[in-house]
Amino acid sequence: MQHHEVDIDPFVAGDTDRLTAGEVLSGYLHARAGDFLRGLRMYGESGSDTAAAEAAARTLRGAARRIGGGLHTYRPLLDPAWADQLRTELGWLSGTLAQEHACTSRLHRLLGALARLSGATAASAAPVSRSEDRPEGAPPGTLTVGASRAGALLDRQLTLARTRAHSAALQALGSSRFHAVADAVAVLASEVPLGPLAAAPAVEVMAEPGELTARQLLDAVAALPLARAAHPYNAEALVHGLATASEGEAQDAPWHQVRQLLRLHRYGQEVWCAGGAPDPMLLGAGQALDRHRDAAEAAAAAANAARTPRIAPATAYALGVLHADQRLEVEAARFAFQQVWQQMPMAASAP
Repeated sequence: MQHHEVDIDPFVAGDTDRLTAGEVLSGYLHARAGDFLRGLRMYGESGSDTAAAEAAARTLRGAARRIGGGLHTYRPLLDPAWADQLRTELGWLSGTLAQEHACTSRLHRLLGALARLSGATAASAAPVSRSEDRPEGAPPGTLTVGASRAGALLDRQLTLARTRAHSAALQALGSSRFHAVADAVAVLASEVPLGPLAAAPAVEVMAEPGELTARQLLDAVAALPLARAAHPYNAEALVHGLATASEGEAQDAPWHQVRQLLRLHRYGQEVWCAGGAPDPMLLGAGQALDRHRDAAEAAAAAANAARTPRIAPATAYALGVLHADQRLEVEAARFAFQQVWQQMPMAASAP
């Protein structure tokens, strides 16, 4: 595959053309380390205030992701062993803290979708609720009958998962591993272990690492079936029923990979722009892929619930309709990403 040069905006904040790469990168990492320490202080002061604890965890996750992104993209400018170690630990922390929020969000999403689907009239219902999609002999009210039990089952399963995730987060935040991470970030707030290349002018050496991440993103997007995603609510790609649920979920992996690479590219631009805002279209594309991830994971949760032994046929049917509805949302998110992506300058640079 032939690679093309990727347009990345030059520094836009301050006189960064006179700074070394180490000065630019250190300034960014110092600021994000400060955000992390602020989140840590917020968490310590939250006490029994659940909302404050959630806000603190969100701040910690955001700072950890941005620090990790900077360490990944600009690794050539850093001590590589130190950067790899800290990035691994920050990934562990961010992933652990994200699970509780993900379970809560997934439950709200699924219960809201169940309420919408079961309350829809025959004329306005989604295509997945057509009579031919009902199990043989099922009366028209089967979805309404099974929705309440399906909701209760999802509530039990996801509340249990959320409780376990909360316990895991508390255990992580009290562990020696977390304290070692916090100590490393505290040092990062004032000192960054730089490599020899960081002494060069920023404008000479910071573009190449960012372009490498951008090329990886372009390659990953090129592998997506964007032509198929160009049609909203693509009936051919929809997963009707639970028999093909695993196949649909397997097709999600390349999209999740693009989401991760897009995030890394966006964080890399934050560093390159010396703290300025990256291309707003990157944010829009990322939001579409966030919707994709949320819908795909919600569909998987519905499919998993439908595999519960000895559930009533009406409950299984409601979960099947819910699964198909979330797969429809997956297709809509892919379409939204395709619409944003084709307008982005870097898409024009793709092969």
